[in-house]
Amino acid sequence: SAIIGALLALSIIALVLSLVRVEDVTLPPMVKYGMVFDAGSSHTSLFVYEWDSDKENDTGVVSQTLSCDAQGQGISSYANNPSEAGNSLRECLDKALQVIPVEKQRDVPAYLGATAGMRLLREQNSSATEQVLAEVAKTMQEYPVAFKGAGILTGEEEGAYGWITVNYLLDSFIKYSPKAHTWLRPEAANIFGALDLGGASTQITFMPEGSVLSQNEASEFTLYGYSYNIYTHSYLCYGQNEMLKRLAKELIVESSPSTRVHHPCYPKGYNETVSLSSFRASPCTNGSDPRLALGNSTVTLEGRGNASGCLAALRKLFNFSACGQRQDCSFDGVYQPPLRGQFIAFSAFYYNFKFLNLTEGQPLATVREAIEGFCTRSWEDLSSSYPKENPKRLPKYCANANYILTLLLDTYKFNETSWNNISFQMKAGGADVGWTLGYVLNLTNMVPAEAPARLKGHRSSLWAAAITFIILTLVLGLAALLL
Repeated sequence: SAIIGALLALSIIALVLSLVRVEDVTLPPMVKYGMVFDAGSSHTSLFVYEWDSDKENDTGVVSQTLSCDAQGQGISSYANNPSEAGNSLRECLDKALQVIPVEKQRDVPAYLGATAGMRLLREQNSSATEQVLAEVAKTMQEYPVAFKGAGILTGEEEGAYGWITVNYLLDSFIKYSPKAHTWLRPEAANIFGALDLGGASTQITFMPEGSVLSQNEASEFTLYGYSYNIYTHSYLCYGQNEMLKRLAKELIVESSPSTRVHHPCYPKGYNETVSLSSFRASPCTNGSDPRLALGNSTVTLEGRGNASGCLAALRKLFNFSACGQRQDCSFDGVYQPPLRGQFIAFSAFYYNFKFLNLTEGQPLATVREAIEGFCTRSWEDLSSSYPKENPKRLPKYCANANYILTLLLDTYKFNETSWNNISFQMKAGGADVGWTLGYVLNLTNMVPAEAPARLKGHRSSLWAAAITFIILTLVLGLAALLL
């Protein structure tokens, strides 16, 4: 009995020791989510992103989970009915909650960033702008997410975040190494420039040689442990929709007081009637211009399909003389350092060239010929050749394409050689190119990295030894009783 008692005592001690001896067990990182609304001048889109809680050099490795286009126009179009601005977001919010696990939804940061359309509305009607943003915030707060705010991005922020997105998706900042099983910075990182063309503004962003001389166009970011100094500038009123309004206004003013005006960029046989009061609705068309007749009289724009005349009319929208003989100047006296490296042109740059079947790598001369050939086609020919295309958008492609040429060649200073450095694309690495992903990446840089979750766990070897000892003790005890 003394032997049995000693063995039982030893087994109890072993059991206690196995319970006391514990160690830290590291759990895999948690997946986090974030959502950002891109409230542009012509439409609104929602993007949902996810990343692991343990970050790489303080910046999250982010992937796109969902993209959703909201119904209707941009939120700035609801200035006279602000509540509908909030309602326009509901369908996409519902879709986002379907892809985010229920237990994580209340921790998901949700943002809305408005761009040039709302910047213009703020200039024209600040109270309506606040009402629209308030209704948007009210709607988002009804959903089980961590709403962080609805605001208006500056043009420079829009350009800089777009640049971050481009270089992230093209592995310029960081790239996964299967051999090392980790994310590494490329030895010879190829940093791309970004060209963005929206409805109300356009942005150019790139990393020039040396430092940016003008601090107004300089931005600095720290991503994945490295700092980047970039040049970025946004041109408000130079998006394609505002450009078309400004072009029409100038053509009308030049032909005043005629009520029928030749439009060189519209196809022959296409007519569009516009009200003079519509030009007073946007700061871009300078509604107080004394050259515009008062009242709500209308003017008919008659298409002429003249490519060279279209280019000449578009060039008049820019003030090139303000630069004088300076080479570091785009137009209107705006500083721009010499171009450097390859560029990704997205948004309206991409959509217009895709429609015209213009791809990267084509010589500039070929692009010019294709655009000129398209501009000479009649409205009857175009409408029958593209029956599925929006009839309001179809007659604008000639003007849009020639405007893109003017922007890239005359304004940004690309030439026959550097033209080949431009790639027109809207997706890369399975994600959409735009400012929202860059915004999230910069956001994750501001959020402290979470330490990997740790639990107190028993060492498996101790458990195995303790269980084995207990079993042997019981077997010996039983054997002693039988004997």
